[in-house]
Amino acid sequence: MSDRQGPWAPRPEPPPRRSFRLGLWIGLTLAAGAGVWALSRLAPGAVASAEDWSDVAYGLGLVAVVSALLLRAPRVTLGRSARHAAIWIGLLAMLAIGYSYRGELGALAGRLGVEAAPGLGAGSGPREMVISQDDRDQFVVIGQVDGQTVRFVVDTGASDIVLSPADARRLGVDVTRLTFPRLVETANGLGRAAPFIARSLTIGQLRLSNVEMSVNAAPMSASLLGMSFLRRLDSFQIKDGRLDLKW
Repeated sequence: MSDRQGPWAPRPEPPPRRSFRLGLWIGLTLAAGAGVWALSRLAPGAVASAEDWSDVAYGLGLVAVVSALLLRAPRVTLGRSARHAAIWIGLLAMLAIGYSYRGELGALAGRLGVEAAPGLGAGSGPREMVISQDDRDQFVVIGQVDGQTVRFVVDTGASDIVLSPADARRLGVDVTRLTFPRLVETANGLGRAAPFIARSLTIGQLRLSNVEMSVNAAPMSASLLGMSFLRRLDSFQIKDGRLDLKW
C-alpha cells in the first residue's frame, strides 16, 4: 500500500461552501444599499443631480466588486466569516456617515472643543454656529420646516427663503393649486414664486416661528436660505471657507 493511500495520509480538504459565501456577499451588498437609502431619508435632496447618482452608483459598484472577493477567498470557519462580515459592515457604515457629514466633520476639525449640532455644521458658542463649504463650494445645512427635514443651500444672492416644489409637496402643500405672483431673486436670476408661511424653521439650535417663505414655480436641486433669513441674525461672515452665524 502506498503512502498516499495509507491511513495517515492527509485527507483532501472539502471545497469551500460557495452557497454561504454567496449569501454573505449578497447580504453585504444589500446592507450597503440599505445604508444609502437610510442616509437619503436623513438628508433628503442630498443626492439630487445626475452626477450625485453617478457617484452613488460608482460607490455601490465598488463595494460589490470588492466584497465579491469573499467568494474566492480561502476557506474559513463560520465564526471567522461572521467577524469579517461585521468588520466590512462597520467600515462601510463609517465611510457612508463620514462622507454624508464631511462638511460638519471639517468644521469640527477646524475648531477644537466645539460640540456637534444635529443636522448643521457645528455650534461654536452660545447662539453661534459655523458651516463649512462642501466640495461644490456651497454652504449646505439640514433644517426642519414644520417638523419636516429640508436641505437648504445658503444663497446670499437670493432675496427670500425659497422652497423647492419637491420640498413644498413633502410639507403637504398642493403645488398644483398655487398661483405664483411673487418675483424672487436668486443667484441664477429672477423666478416666480408663491407666498408661504411656515409655522417653524429650525436649524441646529436656532428656532424661528411664523417664517415667511416662497415656493418656487420651477424645480430646484435644493431649497434656498436667502437674505430674508440672514437679516434675522445679528451677523454673518464668510471667511476661509466657513460661514459664521450669530443671533
